[in-house]
Amino acid sequence: MVSLSVLNARALDVEGRTLRRADLSDLAAVEALQRAAYARNRILLGVEPVPLLWDYARVFREREVWVLDGSEGVVAVAILHPRNDDLLADSLAACPRAQGFGHGNLLLAAAEARARALGRDTVRLYTGEPLSANINWYRRKGYAIERVEQLPDRRLVHMAKPLAAPAA
Repeated sequence: MVSLSVLNARALDVEGRTLRRADLSDLAAVEALQRAAYARNRILLGVEPVPLLWDYARVFREREVWVLDGSEGVVAVAILHPRNDDLLADSLAACPRAQGFGHGNLLLAAAEARARALGRDTVRLYTGEPLSANINWYRRKGYAIERVEQLPDRRLVHMAKPLAAPAA
């Protein structure tokens, strides 16, 4: 059983950095970061990226939103969905001016750490099929393609990584 303190965690320490649990006061900053981070994907996908279709007030109610703060405000966001058997990393995004500083690695490690803290043994995520650089990056991080989902306007590549049990 997962304790209430784990479910209501306010900070996530990973690789010597701390992500904090966002609240509604962060909504505008999270939306702006998501728009900026996913803008280039729109060109590659030919459609609006899935995270830009969301109602963020609803996301804040139904998901865990974790942010990494920098000197200019929020520089990275992880939107996580703990489910019965796994943790879905719905979105891992860094603002364009903060890319290239390892924030993607940090967000992925944070998702995996959060899954472990919640007692989940698998992290799942998805990306658009044309985003081959993302798919290859996730593969290098230990994720494998589970399936490709055909939607009316796009194809989503679903990937998963089983998490090793912590060393005793």
